[in-house]
Amino acid sequence: MHPAGGPVRQAIALVFVFLVMATGAFGATCQGRNLLPDLDPAERGSLDAIIARVPFAKGNAWRATRGDEVVTLVGTYHFDDPRFDAVMERHLPEIRAARTVLVEAGREETEALRSATEKDPSLLFTLQGPTLPERLSEEEWQQLSTALAARGIPPFLGSKMKPWYVSVLLAVAPCAVPGLTKGADGLDARVIDAALGAGVPVRALEPYDTAIRIFREMGAAQEIRMLRQSLVLEEDAENMSATLLAAYFDEEPRLIWEFSRLMSYRTDPRDRAAIDADYAEIEEVLMVRRNRSWIPVIAGAAKAGPVFAAFGALHLSGDKGVLALLAQEGFVIERIAY
Repeated sequence: MHPAGGPVRQAIALVFVFLVMATGAFGATCQGRNLLPDLDPAERGSLDAIIARVPFAKGNAWRATRGDEVVTLVGTYHFDDPRFDAVMERHLPEIRAARTVLVEAGREETEALRSATEKDPSLLFTLQGPTLPERLSEEEWQQLSTALAARGIPPFLGSKMKPWYVSVLLAVAPCAVPGLTKGADGLDARVIDAALGAGVPVRALEPYDTAIRIFREMGAAQEIRMLRQSLVLEEDAENMSATLLAAYFDEEPRLIWEFSRLMSYRTDPRDRAAIDADYAEIEEVLMVRRNRSWIPVIAGAAKAGPVFAAFGALHLSGDKGVLALLAQEGFVIERIAY
């Protein structure tokens, strides 16, 4: 049995956002401000220079071809937005023509994850050993308590959560929580609905418990570092989320990652080398490992016919991103209209 009832159910509802996407969520009720226009020319120039060196840094929609094999790839955002109407209209013919639609988690996987976490609280909660107030400084714990309370999670419950799980919750801006607990539909959900409506099979790119297994393999120190990095960005959560959403619809998914790093430089008292090490560690654990595991699934499905693959936009870019890894397998990559 869980340490609490309703708050736990709300916390579990929030976990699905990050477990199927690597960016924060932002809803229509949020009033944050895009921070990108506030950057001084030197900062924006530095960001642009970094992004220019990253393969496939710009673009939310791509086509990969290898001989007769065709894969359409769309980077997604997991909170609904009216602009997705046009995106779906553009890509509906490709979804309907696909032999297979691939997503991070289909309906079966989502339900399996929900069931597993409800039956086994040890997946998300520390049942033995030190709790978060014992592992953080007093100042950090007070900041975290405030952040959790803003998301409807009582601090007494948060104290027993695993550090990685709390990082997941902090990835969701407080203003977005009501939409999540009501089951708001992001682009992934729209793709799944369209595929099922057209009779196209939907398959998951990975087992339902992949993300939890990745987090469980983290060392205790690594989990705490990830949590502390999340706390660094907490003060400006709504503005950060608005900024990331703006970058997504500008089709600059890599900007999401690099802007977050820039904000960490500003607010984290440690030197940049330490912050960069944290970001490299998080990217390897949460994105790169999964990217590699997805390639055989995508390539295998492509042998049977056209594929439409939809997954979190941050997985697209980088020399170890999905697009670069497909290119290494002999696929020709081209950007298409999003």
